[in-house]
Amino acid sequence: MAGGNLDNAKKLKADEFYTQLSDIEKELKNYKKHFKDKVVFCNCDDPETSNFYYYFVSNFEELGLKKLITTHFEIDKASYMLEYEGGVDLQGDKETVVKRAIKLGKKSKLKQNFQQGDQGVLFEEEPTRSFSGDFRSPECVELLKESDIVVTNPPFSLFREYVAQLMEYKKKFLIIGNKNAITYKDVFSLIKNNNLKIGYKNINSDMWLVLPDTAVKWEKMENGKKLQHIMACWFTNLDIPKHHQDLVLYKSYNPSEYPKYVNYNAINVDIVSEIPNDYNGTMGVPITFIDKYNPDQFEIIALGIIGSCKFTSNRKMEILDKNGKPTGKFTINAKGTLYRKYNIKKDIKPAFKDVRTGVLYSSIYARILIKNKNPVIKRKK
Repeated sequence: MAGGNLDNAKKLKADEFYTQLSDIEKELKNYKKHFKDKVVFCNCDDPETSNFYYYFVSNFEELGLKKLITTHFEIDKASYMLEYEGGVDLQGDKETVVKRAIKLGKKSKLKQNFQQGDQGVLFEEEPTRSFSGDFRSPECVELLKESDIVVTNPPFSLFREYVAQLMEYKKKFLIIGNKNAITYKDVFSLIKNNNLKIGYKNINSDMWLVLPDTAVKWEKMENGKKLQHIMACWFTNLDIPKHHQDLVLYKSYNPSEYPKYVNYNAINVDIVSEIPNDYNGTMGVPITFIDKYNPDQFEIIALGIIGSCKFTSNRKMEILDKNGKPTGKFTINAKGTLYRKYNIKKDIKPAFKDVRTGVLYSSIYARILIKNKNPVIKRKK
């Protein structure tokens, strides 16, 4: 048994989160102009169960689509590719409409890359090939080449690889991913260079995704479906008005309200809406800033973590526990994160203590370092 690809298969199975139709409808209604005369590819979607497939089938004529292509991953059998070019009768329930659309579509089997063993659970790998229906398989890559826009909910554990493939083949896309992906070095680089944006859904609100019927743990049941609360948001490289709107800034810079970091020449801003309108230096803002980011208004400098920006301090610090008590463990440069002096009025607890001076410091949750391109210039009195 070849372990690498099997491990990937297990990851894919563990990533089985299905998107609710209501979430798809709320987001995609903002992109109608992007779909006219386009070939849409949903390459992580079983047509029989995918709400993405149902959405595009139901709105095929309204969106003016040229073609809809879907593929999906199967670990124990060959997957198939389905091409749909319209014409379904939309009367009836969802299941009926989907069955009619599948019947109308052009269905082709993808190559079977694994064969079932005698015990019914083992598979022998066919050399140099991927799983059937895997978005990385040669068959799926060829389908990707002929598509215009990719829309789906890809495996979260393979998000880096998934986005990299889309960029390699210069494809437009609208996909769902974990919010933490913003902090991935390669993903953040795309955001910084304006090649990746957050969709319309507010990044501060998470998503309830549907789990497989076989799931043994879930947070709530709704309409017979097992749901899990996931830190997810929409990512896209489509040009949308949202990211051409200036963030309204109403506060002025006051040193007492915006303390500087000890290890980086920038001020700390705790709330995106309170970014000062007249500060012309570097500012550390919460990651949720990405939701409001307008490249005409701001410049992204770096992600406030080691490896993305160069810290200036090399103090030896003792790490404090959740109660602010010494742990006996030490670090240089506060684990490579931004930090500032502890403020007893604002901070719940200190995170570090300078070994040499005994001064307490607070670690700052992940920040994006930015500059205002057009700060307000105050007139001298």
